[in-house]
Amino acid sequence: MRISLQKWYRSGEPWVWLNAGAVAISIVMVVGLLALIAVRGMGHFWPAAIMQANYELPGTESRLVAGEEVDHEEVPIKQLKNAGVPIIEGIETMQRTLLKVGNRDLTNADFQWVVANYLTNIEYPEEVMAIERREWGNFYGYLRAVKQDGELIAGANDAELWSIFQQRIERALTIYDDIYEIEKHDIGAINSELERLRLQQRRLELDNELTPTRLADIKAQEAELQAQYKQLEKKLAKLHVSFQRDSIVVDSVDGNTTEISLAKIVRAYKPNAMSLWQKIAFYGDKVWEFVSDDPREANTEGGIFPAIFGTVMMVILMSVMVTPFGVIAAVYLREYASQGAITRTIRIAVNNLAGVPSIVYGVFGLGFFVYFLGSNIDQLFFPEALPSPTFGTPGLLWASITLALLTLPVVIVATEEGLSRIPRAVREGSLALGATKAETLWRVVLPMASPAMMTGLILAVARAAGEVAPLMLVGVVKLAPSLPLDGNYPYLHLDQKFMHLGFHIYDVGFQSPNVEAARPLVYATALLLVIVIAVLNLSAVAIRNHLREKYKSLEV
Repeated sequence: MRISLQKWYRSGEPWVWLNAGAVAISIVMVVGLLALIAVRGMGHFWPAAIMQANYELPGTESRLVAGEEVDHEEVPIKQLKNAGVPIIEGIETMQRTLLKVGNRDLTNADFQWVVANYLTNIEYPEEVMAIERREWGNFYGYLRAVKQDGELIAGANDAELWSIFQQRIERALTIYDDIYEIEKHDIGAINSELERLRLQQRRLELDNELTPTRLADIKAQEAELQAQYKQLEKKLAKLHVSFQRDSIVVDSVDGNTTEISLAKIVRAYKPNAMSLWQKIAFYGDKVWEFVSDDPREANTEGGIFPAIFGTVMMVILMSVMVTPFGVIAAVYLREYASQGAITRTIRIAVNNLAGVPSIVYGVFGLGFFVYFLGSNIDQLFFPEALPSPTFGTPGLLWASITLALLTLPVVIVATEEGLSRIPRAVREGSLALGATKAETLWRVVLPMASPAMMTGLILAVARAAGEVAPLMLVGVVKLAPSLPLDGNYPYLHLDQKFMHLGFHIYDVGFQSPNVEAARPLVYATALLLVIVIAVLNLSAVAIRNHLREKYKSLEV
């Protein structure tokens, strides 16, 4: 038996099983983590039922509470007693429930912990509604009346009143879209042109080339733009008056009556009265809003499209920058540099750069790219904009270059590995057929090494897309006023600051004033970041596999 065990041990089979078990455990942990993130994050968009109940602590007056049940936990009696909550003798723990009660403008709190043992008469009335607002979070209560220009609009019954309410919401949302289009695009384009003319005039003044003819031409263009601006202002004023026309009268659960303008409402629904298919449709709308809309309420509501766009744009620019430099450096080290002490030292330095903390790259990017290089670029090419910096301030360009520098060692090492695996006979065969060294490199060696280059790019994207620390110094912001790519000349604004999914997670999770409201969005944004990185990597993997199949015939 002992000899058999020794033979089995020497065969290496125990190590195979040990490695297989470790891989299986790792896969289970990764899948479990992703499942937890998905459930906690994506479950936030499901229309949760609104509970209404009487809440009466011993020795206090009973009151009505209502809201979405967010969390439940068992709390030791001692903890509740220390918090001053009356306890039930004879038991060790009591359950408390976290309710999203909304109505922050009335109660100054979106969430409230209640002891479940003191809840009575629990019910889920179908008439209770949830209103998503642009400010002050959700409102939970009952619809009492709809007003137009301060006059009540009659409804034969609650169903008809609700139908009128929904129609007025659709009207308000249409007007909101028109206002958004004018403010963000039409007026934005005019402001961009006015700024361009101002800088043009300033440039001519600095160059002593501002002749009366050129000045008159600039003033004529400005006058035309100002006339267009005034027309848009009049149109906006009419839209705002129409936007503020309707309002509703609502009652909160505790009996407070308030009036809410429809200009502040995003949507209203009755979750307790919704069918399964209605809830699925609502869920789809909320998820689409999350990935396609702008954020609101300090990033705790609305969407995160600017962060998605900024992340993808930055990664694309970083990839465009890091790939050629990484490949050129690897080709030089492997194909042209003499293999001596200096080359070995350079390789050691490259490998060590891969282990430098990312925040160090951020400090370097801020000091060298922003303060030194950017300031000099402003002095040489944009003096008319000074003292306002153009490139002498953190922005998309410097963030992309900083991350390109951070991931450069990965691309160099992966490309060098690919070049080293190409048999020498392939190079010699190409040279023997009359090709020059440059032609051999360009037509034979690099195509065969292209899968390794793509491997380096995949690793670079995987690391760069999730980096946050350096970006906080070189370009990322909490809220960006516009996207770095738009319809205003020069269309791609590399000097602009941008939003990023990783920083959005940090901001919502650690800087939000409303922690409970932000928590589900942390999970949802983290899941979306994983999906974005996976899509980028899978795209690179598909290209790598295509190149591998294409040049397989060149392998010996």
